[in-house]
Amino acid sequence: MTLSKGTVLITGGAGYIGSHVVQQLGEAGYQIIVYDNCSTGSPSSVLYGDLIIGDLADLDRLYQVFATHKFDAVLHFAASLIAPESVVRPLDYYANNTRNTLNLLRCCSTMGVNKLIFSSTAAVYGEPKENPVQETAETLPINPYGRSKLMSEWLIRDYGGVSSLRYVILRYFNVAGADPRGNLGAIAKNATQLIRVSCDAALKRRPNLCIFGTDFSTPDGTAIRDYIHVEDLASAHVAALQYLEQGGDSQILNCGYRKGVSVREVIERVKAISQIDFPVLELERRAGDPASVVACTDKIQSLLSWEPQYNDLDLIIQSTLDWEKRRKVITPTVLHNRVSVTTPKTSLEAV
Repeated sequence: MTLSKGTVLITGGAGYIGSHVVQQLGEAGYQIIVYDNCSTGSPSSVLYGDLIIGDLADLDRLYQVFATHKFDAVLHFAASLIAPESVVRPLDYYANNTRNTLNLLRCCSTMGVNKLIFSSTAAVYGEPKENPVQETAETLPINPYGRSKLMSEWLIRDYGGVSSLRYVILRYFNVAGADPRGNLGAIAKNATQLIRVSCDAALKRRPNLCIFGTDFSTPDGTAIRDYIHVEDLASAHVAALQYLEQGGDSQILNCGYRKGVSVREVIERVKAISQIDFPVLELERRAGDPASVVACTDKIQSLLSWEPQYNDLDLIIQSTLDWEKRRKVITPTVLHNRVSVTTPKTSLEAV
């Protein structure tokens, strides 16, 4: 199938997941505008399109961006996403995740943009009663991060119910890995993802690795997660956009592999693949961490004909190790031919 080559707005496109999606959409021929405050991402990660440095909290600025460009669709990644942090900073998470989604929807409504892909999370399920968890399962998030994302889903669904907006909400499970070509990977300084942190420990960038909780009701006592390669997650966004362009109805879809792996199992694979041992500390559970969350992927595979290409834990770990070995500390720099840090001259009143 041939993708149309429309203009898309990608919020958070300078970040880890967003930048991989930008690359795949750019290679497919889309015209791309990235809107990102670069608080955790970097301009150097935006390999296609134009980058506008701005914050979704600035509603006037956001309206001006919409007024300057005619967007065919919006892909919304910009968010705070560390569940344990959300427990101690709940108001920041509701502001950055839920309020900013409302701001984006207001712009879509005013400017007539009716296709949206939203970056949600498996955290909306909380502690699932059954695994693999289906999209129809009860949503009972156990931390402010999950609640802020679920509230954002409600905003999108409620607005979609009374407007022409069609959306695909993608509920991510645990994202890891890096572009196998070496173009992109995670660059945030304060890594929290288990696979990346484990690779850092193997590369002696940290003195040890911590396991938070060894008393979960799982076979080895550590939490179980479903890890998905970032390149497969990016291709799911391309497929979702294509689906909406072809007139598809609004959907909520899980993004994972239907494979549960424990924290201990991940650590042992990192040690085996890197051939490096490193100290592991066992600490108490963190607030807001569920015992086990694994995706049922029947719906996304049947509806979008999505077929993952990197469905292998060892591949995910190896791509992360390769990226971390070559990665340098990246200081955000303005690429003047593609980056805007000034407010566009067009005002909302002039539209």
